[in-house]
Amino acid sequence: MSGVSGRRRVTSGDVAREAGVSRATVSYVLNDSPRQKISETTSRRVWEAAARLGYAPSAAARSLRKGRSDIVLGLLPDWPIEHVLGRLVQQLTDAFAEHGLTFLVHSSAQPARPVREIWKALTPAAVLALDAFPESEAGAMRAAGIDVVMSVHGSLRGRRRPPLVSEEPIGAVQARHLAASHRRLGYARPDLAGLGILARPRLDGVRRVCAELGLPEPDVRTVPFDPEGAVEAVRAWRAADPPVTGICAFNDAVALSVLVALRSLGLRAPDDMAVIGVDDIPGAALAQPALTTVVRDTDALARGLARRVVDALDGGRVPVDPLQDPLRVLVRMSA
Repeated sequence: MSGVSGRRRVTSGDVAREAGVSRATVSYVLNDSPRQKISETTSRRVWEAAARLGYAPSAAARSLRKGRSDIVLGLLPDWPIEHVLGRLVQQLTDAFAEHGLTFLVHSSAQPARPVREIWKALTPAAVLALDAFPESEAGAMRAAGIDVVMSVHGSLRGRRRPPLVSEEPIGAVQARHLAASHRRLGYARPDLAGLGILARPRLDGVRRVCAELGLPEPDVRTVPFDPEGAVEAVRAWRAADPPVTGICAFNDAVALSVLVALRSLGLRAPDDMAVIGVDDIPGAALAQPALTTVVRDTDALARGLARRVVDALDGGRVPVDPLQDPLRVLVRMSA
């Protein structure tokens, strides 16, 4: 084995010398070129040489060869990266990998580098943002050669179009489940302004169902992650006229805060107040009582999002309507 210095990047020329073949042959083998017939013995020799030397093809060279980068840049807003968001990121990573694309994530939580610095450094094939961002930023990306810029949960600011994933059906499913037994519903929203892009449409879904069924407007309260604040919200719901007896919570974490507040007041779910969450986080089944929740198929959403990005990259027609989001109510003891 000839080897190379550890002080510089291993090149395809090093692999060619190690394997005793031409650089063109190395390129054909490592890029799996369909137009070239390379013997199995030669191919194996090239792969073994590349492995011994630790050769990694240049991303820039690969981008030039393919005519575009293989990176999809995912932009995360300043949200807590908890169980559900972490799972979605992993599923998006897997879904894009099935199309030969690499999903890289950047969070805007401070003190992160500005988004513009990130996409300029990476020049990705596409940008997939969870939150909305200015059309001026999207325009700058396209001017730099990033053809596909999409927003999952909101339109690009200043450019109205439906979100790729609609949150309104979640609130509607919650409300329909509770409306079968409760005549006044409340909505428990999170104590984090950045989550409004998710909370507002979910609340719209609850409002729509209440209006359709002739129920009063839902009583909306912010439920913080502290016992005193949650207790205050529960007391206000019970003091309402008519009193609130069913709570649609923004997610399971908020729903668990409501359950804790009920216990603190000597009340029980669902007898005194029914509670339904969203996401089926690991702690939902362990709650006292076990939490009823809305479950969504995040793997199906990840595959659908990847498919739309890939279709756009290939110049295909991308539907305007939101992705179909399979929802089901996992009934436990809280509602």
